[in-house]
Amino acid sequence: MNHSFAKYSTLATLDIGSSKVCCLIAHVTSRDKKIEIVGYGYNASKGIKNGIVTDINQATLSICNAVEDAEQQAKESISKLIINISGDKTQSLINHHVIQLHKNRPILESDIAKILQQSASKVKSSESEIIHCVPMNYTIDKREIVKDPRNLYAETLGLDMLFGFYPSSLYKNLSNIIENAHLEVALRTFSGYASALSCLVEDEKEIGATVVDIGGGTTSITTFKNGFPVYFATIPVGGNNITSDIAWGLTTSFAHAEDLKIRHGCAFLITQDELQTIDVYPVGEEDDNSIRQVPKSDLINIIVPRVEEIFEMVGKKLEEQGLKDVSNHRIVLTGGCSSLSGIRDVAALVLNKQVRLGIPRNIPNIPTYLYDPKFSTALGMFLFAINRKEYHPAPSSANTINLSNIGGLKKIFSWFKQNY
Repeated sequence: MNHSFAKYSTLATLDIGSSKVCCLIAHVTSRDKKIEIVGYGYNASKGIKNGIVTDINQATLSICNAVEDAEQQAKESISKLIINISGDKTQSLINHHVIQLHKNRPILESDIAKILQQSASKVKSSESEIIHCVPMNYTIDKREIVKDPRNLYAETLGLDMLFGFYPSSLYKNLSNIIENAHLEVALRTFSGYASALSCLVEDEKEIGATVVDIGGGTTSITTFKNGFPVYFATIPVGGNNITSDIAWGLTTSFAHAEDLKIRHGCAFLITQDELQTIDVYPVGEEDDNSIRQVPKSDLINIIVPRVEEIFEMVGKKLEEQGLKDVSNHRIVLTGGCSSLSGIRDVAALVLNKQVRLGIPRNIPNIPTYLYDPKFSTALGMFLFAINRKEYHPAPSSANTINLSNIGGLKKIFSWFKQNY
């Protein structure tokens, strides 16, 4: 079941992460699907850890603040959102299904509908929510792969379909914070899938590439081949783990550790780092008299093992799928932590592959401040919505995206009134 947004002029995305919540509002032209960003809201994430809701109230407030800021900038109110799903509990599988055809007529639209319905009905789980249901390769007579089998003659029609799953209980928690903010979910997508749509070029999708989206609490993995996604996974490690390691290793606050990571962090050690020093505030002491000077190499030596661990875990996931030793398969890094100096070189060394940095590139003329890997998911969700080619329907409550007269500030006041 496909949903077209061609007649709607306004779309909104909400990137719910472990370190940030970002809301974008865009106008989309009906004829050419041109996307113009008109509203932007960014807020520190609270109540979410490793992509999982841990505090309903704090998480709701983070969403309300981000949405309100975007609405004020856009001078519009929204009621429905396209949201991302992360967390290390994401799973995927490819299901192959074959149906018999009438020999004396070509393949019809009804045959396509039949194989889609039967393939989807074979995969059910009472414990998991189906987030993605992507038709991939069609085959005729069990051998020839075709992009579009319509009007071809064959005896059998086969279909490979990729399914993406997320635990139902975790998704209900995510839905609850959206509802608490007086909003509705229009569509949902895995974070890594949205980032891939934002960053990958068409040749990479065809030849084969894996997008590694390194967020705050998790790292999402999405692999494309022959133009389709073929694998979704997530590992429970991200940029926040590096920050936590720094805080513990240098006995400083989490906020100062994050600042050290951004300003002085690097994913590998060079000789010069032994000669340079950095200022470190001991935890609980933030006046200049308490500053300690430590070698920059101490900071780098804390960062390096965690970065290597991330890519070793990515490599293990790829190995499980038979993708690690494919020579022409490349890696595209994106997400907030992908901006860490030297991380591309470490990824290339650990994974033994060509690696590039993925910056949002598939939406032209976006504001300059959005040309940053940390916005790949939020921007990619627009592309997911307007070019959607999935069979699995969106949540039953989400058939359209339109405006609401409930402003962001009213949402916050209403939510506070109910919870405090």
